[in-house]
Amino acid sequence: MFEQIKEASAYIQERVNGFVPQVGIILGTGLGALINDVDVEFTLEYSDIPYFPIATVETHKGRLVFGTLEGKKVVVMQGRFHYYEGYSMQEVVFPVRIMKLLGIEKLMISNAAGSINAGYKVADLVIINDHINLQPANPLVGPNIDELGPRWPDMSEPYDLGLVERGLAICKQENISAHSGVYVSVPGPNLETKAEYRYLRTIGADLVGMSTVPEVIVAAHMGIPTFAVSVITDIGVPELVKKVVIEDIIAAAMTAEPKLALLFRKMLAHEA
Repeated sequence: MFEQIKEASAYIQERVNGFVPQVGIILGTGLGALINDVDVEFTLEYSDIPYFPIATVETHKGRLVFGTLEGKKVVVMQGRFHYYEGYSMQEVVFPVRIMKLLGIEKLMISNAAGSINAGYKVADLVIINDHINLQPANPLVGPNIDELGPRWPDMSEPYDLGLVERGLAICKQENISAHSGVYVSVPGPNLETKAEYRYLRTIGADLVGMSTVPEVIVAAHMGIPTFAVSVITDIGVPELVKKVVIEDIIAAAMTAEPKLALLFRKMLAHEA
């Protein structure tokens, strides 16, 4: 696996003329418009990169974009991977490993999630301060890649709390409806039953989704400070659950997209 990571990284470095990104950004479902704010220098199709998975979700473009945003050099994943697509966890996190070798110092992640906290509304932003991992596999299972991180990485602060506080302060300043909460990651692709929503709330979750945690685990393994934000796209409070289809989720994400893009730009602008 490490040889594949190095080969893919070398391929990318050759094609971006030594561009060294400071920040990696993963764009989630219906949240791809941030790319319009990037001063793009290089774009690579996932399908052209050795060993790189291919995005199969229709709203995920499948491109790795290099450029400048708010004065920072960034690499943006325009489309991510999920366990429910049939990929192994090692494949899901492969791009994060690549971004580390390319030089990123911080990771920013967005996703669409369902609320199981009655205080959250559709299109609210939730800055993740902790998570619960209910995925059926872990990306660190198997031989450890010692060159990237320790066998038993600490997970007491998977999300950088300084970045969490900064994000909340920016949202307050910009009058963005935002919260801080615990994200639970489940395999999907189906949404949850009412009984499952009650269970997830009982064990301490505020919102539920099908991504992010695998990427955060490997970011912690590699010592990358991480900032992650969910957009609430549907309500999972049992008494308020309504049937939804993917079009509803995408529409809610797009409603919140300008707020998320503003938050990410302001976060980057505050980086040293």
